[in-house]
Amino acid sequence: MKNRYRKINRKHYSLGELVEIVSSCARDSRETLAAIVDLFETGRVRVESNGKLKRVRVAA
Repeated sequence: MKNRYRKINRKHYSLGELVEIVSSCARDSRETLAAIVDLFETGRVRVESNGKLKRVRVAA
């Protein structure tokens, strides 16, 4: 059984690492995508490029 409540302590991750961490706790790819979209939309995850925060828009 997967650990759904894994605590991640590091502050900065690449987008690929974020997807890997979320998918390790999700049941399938749909749940992974939904969780990542939720993280971006709620502001719990921010994208930074060259020291500047970037807005993420998710289109279906």
